[in-house]
Amino acid sequence: MERILKYFPHLSQKQIQQFEALDALYKDWNGKINVISRKDIDQLYERHVLHSLGVAKVISFKPGTAVLDVGTGGGFPGIPLAILFPEANFHLIDSIGKKIKVVNGVAESIGLSNISTQHCRAEDVNLQFDFIVSRAVTALPTFMTWVNRKIKKTGINALPNGVLYLKGGDIAEEIVPVKGEVQVFHLSKFFDEPFFETKKVVYINPFAK
Repeated sequence: MERILKYFPHLSQKQIQQFEALDALYKDWNGKINVISRKDIDQLYERHVLHSLGVAKVISFKPGTAVLDVGTGGGFPGIPLAILFPEANFHLIDSIGKKIKVVNGVAESIGLSNISTQHCRAEDVNLQFDFIVSRAVTALPTFMTWVNRKIKKTGINALPNGVLYLKGGDIAEEIVPVKGEVQVFHLSKFFDEPFFETKKVVYINPFAK
């Protein structure tokens, strides 16, 4: 939790309590439904919560922003972002029903009222959003075919509407076929921990010529 406050010092008391509650909640849920690897559960705040909040170093979602989290797993990056941006709206989806059960349980326990969930694949979502977030569920060109038509053309944020994709390793070849504007933000510029040396947020504006 100290790591979260180190990089996000202006949290409200409610937000601090919500973030603090995640450790016990995920350990409890993970005992019933394995959504986080055993080796990662003790590194929850660094490898899952703070990693998710890397998106918030690239953009600060304005009130009313609609965000879709594709392949959310146990709720990442959607739940940490929903805590940080309580006036934005987050729709978390996953094709595995038991993972959505965990998301609902965690959200209910900490009183998160700005998220909705759906047990489905990205292709089954018929709504449009300002931003689509995800943590490396597939190669980027494939991901863009899933979500291209789910992004609103006009937005209200500092960045034009698009995709914010958390990804590690070498992505140079992967982004070549992606259409639109692509920017790569290295999380090592924002976070000191060695874990983030190869981690990135890839921003894609599919409407840019």
